[in-house]
Amino acid sequence: MTNNSESEKASAATDQNAENLTDQEIKNTNEENSSENAENATSEEKTEANAQEDQLQKVQGELQEAKDKYVRLYADFENFRRRTAKEKIEQVKLANEGLLKDLLPVLDDFERALKSFDSAEDKEAIREGVKLIQDKFGKTLQNKGLKPMESSIGKVFDVEEHESIAQVPAQSEDQKGKVIDEIERGYYLHDKVVRFAKVVIGS
Repeated sequence: MTNNSESEKASAATDQNAENLTDQEIKNTNEENSSENAENATSEEKTEANAQEDQLQKVQGELQEAKDKYVRLYADFENFRRRTAKEKIEQVKLANEGLLKDLLPVLDDFERALKSFDSAEDKEAIREGVKLIQDKFGKTLQNKGLKPMESSIGKVFDVEEHESIAQVPAQSEDQKGKVIDEIERGYYLHDKVVRFAKVVIGS
């Protein structure tokens, strides 16, 4: 009986040691797994952080490139704007140059006419000379697009073409609201009115 009891005790102790050993192995295995998981997690975090850093650097590079392009584009636009403004000023200055050159011969004719007044005795000849100068001057202006309006007398007053400087009693019902007299002729530059005809209208 004693031997059996001791044998059972020894077997129980062996089983207990085996269980303790198994628990220890399990604990060690769990610790190893936890350590590996922690290392894996740390490695994944580092990889993700590196990926985010690369992405951030890429976005920053693209932003800097876009900013450089914007600065260059803005500088180009400013240069274009200044150059265009300068060209417009030059065009305005030179636009008058052609007209003035064409008017110089008319000015020469006036000077010659004034010199001839002292020696000329024939008033009709003087009148003819002045008329020629007037015609020459008119043709020069017409070549530049200036066109006189037709006579306004007898026409209905039109605010698009006429400027009323006076009203006089109409001699008949027919003349009411119509142009009685024209003091200054109106002119077009191409199709635009550059001077309204100054007129007297009947009321």
